[in-house]
Amino acid sequence: MPRAVLLRRVPSRHDRLDRHPTPGAGNSLRHWTDAKHPLRVAFNYVVIVLARISPSLRAKNWLLRRLGVTVGAGASWGLESTPDVFWPELVTVGEDAVVGYDATLLCHEFLQDEYRTGEVVVGDRAMIGAGVVVLPGVEIGDDAQVAANSLVADDVPEGTTVAGVPAEPLTRD
Repeated sequence: MPRAVLLRRVPSRHDRLDRHPTPGAGNSLRHWTDAKHPLRVAFNYVVIVLARISPSLRAKNWLLRRLGVTVGAGASWGLESTPDVFWPELVTVGEDAVVGYDATLLCHEFLQDEYRTGEVVVGDRAMIGAGVVVLPGVEIGDDAQVAANSLVADDVPEGTTVAGVPAEPLTRD
């Protein structure tokens, strides 16, 4: 008699997103001022631009913490790296993690009839390569690595190296 195999559904980033329907005509981006006060977004933008161009890692971390980004001890943000401008308070970067040059950590996505928000968590000692885009709701595990120019649309398990668009685990021959 065959044994039943229990498949446990692994939660995806989509399970961790908050969905916010938008009223009226037009796509959800047209209603962004209902989502976040324009002065708050303008303030966030100015502080993030300063952090992006600052050569000082200490200054970057200080500025980003003022916006609510959780920045672990020893975390390093490369030049031009960008946390979410609308919801920087949903970004967590662990201890001794590296966010590479021109990487973007997004905590929102504007769609047609709704916008979605979700935390982005980068684990301790994780490495995010240059030009990487991380989508909302993604968790990158401790000691994980994301290759340059990748699109991270799914969680990256602890100690795993991913690459590509979309990012997928690298296999060793």
